[in-house]
Amino acid sequence: MTDQAVLWRLDDRGVAHVTLNRPEVGNAYNGAMIAGLLAAMDDLGKRPALRVVLLSGNGRHFQAGADLKWIRNVSAASPEDNVRASRATAEAVDRLNRLPVPTVALVQGGCFGGGTGMIAACDVVIAADNATFSISEVRWGLTAAIILPQLSDAIGARQVRRYALTGERFGAEEAVRIGLAHKVVPLAELATAGDQMVSQLLENGPVAMAETKHIALQSAWGGFSRATFEGLVESHAAKRRSHEAVEGLTSFAEKRAANWKA
Repeated sequence: MTDQAVLWRLDDRGVAHVTLNRPEVGNAYNGAMIAGLLAAMDDLGKRPALRVVLLSGNGRHFQAGADLKWIRNVSAASPEDNVRASRATAEAVDRLNRLPVPTVALVQGGCFGGGTGMIAACDVVIAADNATFSISEVRWGLTAAIILPQLSDAIGARQVRRYALTGERFGAEEAVRIGLAHKVVPLAELATAGDQMVSQLLENGPVAMAETKHIALQSAWGGFSRATFEGLVESHAAKRRSHEAVEGLTSFAEKRAANWKA
């Protein structure tokens, strides 16, 4: 299993350990990682013993956003292929958001773009003191459409309007201040902090936690209808094929500044 983009296992306490496993590219997501996340949730969702999901990333970085080489290839594909890619990505984040068990994310190093959506979809986020965050899609002429509802739940529309428009990077303490993370610990203590949080959650009634989470989502940005979901998918896919996105992705490939006036 070590060559898989996502690893998962369920321990004897009912804790699912889900690990992003593309450390050579900072766990940047591509089609294989999205499929792996969906497969993990399919498999774990069938396990009656499931109590908590612990999400982490192998290597130096938690999740460095999209694999832009993969995004560029997808953008050159058919409109149908683009919608298919956006739908799978949106499904992965939405299903993580709606899991009926508590989810805990452990973040070290970079957490960019889609990575911020993943952690915004989790119930508890613990960041290492070396963590760096960015809602970076606009830098490449893209939008973060499919993760903006979860981000709005986590940090509020006002902070989304700043950080999703600037694409700027910010550290772990700022992530806590705005609500994207709940706690900062030294990098060497990240796993221990995760274990402590899992132990706390395991003390609580599983049905009570599931009902609490469901009720909270009813009044949340991320509790949207299927029609809204499809609209976000269509918007996300169409933007990837736009002239602006083509220029942004080309500038990345050519290691130059984008020419937004062209």
